[in-house]
Amino acid sequence: MGRYYNGDIDGKFWFGTQSSDDADFFGVTGYQPNRLEYEFEEDNLPEVLEGINECKEKLGSYKVKLDKFFKKYNGYNDEMLKEAGIEPALLAWYARLELGIKIRDSIKTNGHCYFEAEC
Repeated sequence: MGRYYNGDIDGKFWFGTQSSDDADFFGVTGYQPNRLEYEFEEDNLPEVLEGINECKEKLGSYKVKLDKFFKKYNGYNDEMLKEAGIEPALLAWYARLELGIKIRDSIKTNGHCYFEAEC
């Protein structure tokens, strides 16, 4: 069973790697009735871009390696990561980058990005 987010963007949080409030990293704090709700507007775009850049910096040259790995595989385990020379700690940054790119693209396309995240 996974935790999903949906609204202007849709996806699934990475199990055991990514928390439901990971979008807080991009400058808007989710509010929580029963789910986290996020409302990003055009004026949040600079913070989103800053977060995306920080993710890319943390990943460094591993981003290309991770891109290749996840083009080839739809899932992973510790042995697969070790064989590919990927540090498991980098997965949180990679998952966060994917989320940030979705938020950015929605803001650029729609002028906003609203979504709810399961807790």
